[in-house]
Amino acid sequence: MTHQAPFPRAPLIAVGVLLTAAILLAAGGSLTGLGKTRMPEGSVVESRELVFVDQADGGVGVYDGATREKITVMAPGTNGFLRATLRGLARARHLSGIGSDAPFRLMTWTDGHIFLEDPATGRLVALDAFGPTNAHVFAELLHEGSQTR
Repeated sequence: MTHQAPFPRAPLIAVGVLLTAAILLAAGGSLTGLGKTRMPEGSVVESRELVFVDQADGGVGVYDGATREKITVMAPGTNGFLRATLRGLARARHLSGIGSDAPFRLMTWTDGHIFLEDPATGRLVALDAFGPTNAHVFAELLHEGSQTR
């Protein structure tokens, strides 16, 4: 005859507390909207369609989506946030079987938010969510070059 010791109560109580806390936090976030991404209030103040092209030297050429005029070239090894953002959007296009020729839409809203939209996939990136320095890199492209909108 073997005698088994009862399972310790402390781990069971800890798991119960963790599960209860997780459920309460999820419900609280859902009810209050904490942590949710929302579209800004207001409307688009400025927008510009942009095409980004990888250069042979590792730079990124930025072109006006309407006129196809070159706006600027991001030097190789610079603008890591811009490159990472575009890489993510390009990957979504690739997975959807969409080419890279369609322009992206850069927009600022009346409340100051700045977004990069990919009309081809429907993806929208809230650029100011990554900090003002990162958003500023894109915001400069609204006015850079020969055409301002």
